[in-house]
Amino acid sequence: MTRHSIGLWFRSAARLLFPRRCVVCGARLVEGEEGICLRCNMDMPRTNWHLLPDNPVEKEFWGKIPLERATSFFLYHKGSDFRHVLHLLKYGGRKDIGRIMGRFMAQELQDSGFFEGIDRIVPIPLHPLKRKERGYNQSECLARGLSAVTGIPVDTSGVKRVVHTQSQTRKSAYERWENVAGIFRVEHPEHYAGQHILLVDDVLTTGSTITACADAFAGVEGLRISVLTLAKAGV
Repeated sequence: MTRHSIGLWFRSAARLLFPRRCVVCGARLVEGEEGICLRCNMDMPRTNWHLLPDNPVEKEFWGKIPLERATSFFLYHKGSDFRHVLHLLKYGGRKDIGRIMGRFMAQELQDSGFFEGIDRIVPIPLHPLKRKERGYNQSECLARGLSAVTGIPVDTSGVKRVVHTQSQTRKSAYERWENVAGIFRVEHPEHYAGQHILLVDDVLTTGSTITACADAFAGVEGLRISVLTLAKAGV
């Protein structure tokens, strides 16, 4: 028996003992399905806003950042079964979901030209203490999935989160903006002159965190910014 066939045998045995489950409905995944079953994938409340100029996500950032384009992949409502995607990605240790959803997004958005001209993918960074506690940055996982399809490099060293803030979850819109003011710093801003970057995050609520990250690039000549989030909340 070759090493390859032994590996296949072990993977098959593992799937029998620990079957892969859809993160939305819990159904057993079949061959070819990743993370989400086909039915839930079809039912996912996609925005398709990448096809709509002046869409609701772009309007969130008008007048705040040098925006090129922006969208969110799906709509998130409290109580929706799709909350499991976000919860497991952010708090459940399922960083694989980030890469899977990143690939899903890239595959669906690529033909629209959404990624055209983008030089770097910049995931919104976590503070080192938060990253150590969680074990990974969920936005970086999404970015890695995007990069695997688009070929655009992921930049995780250029922007630092220098202030450890409290969770945004239970804060009002005003408190969210106040909570993130001045929390990011760009290392070597001159390296971004004339570039087009894509800021990536998991959920867009008020846009305060993404705007704060973009503000750290203030003064960089010729910089263009696009924004992509996995979900848009509260629509």
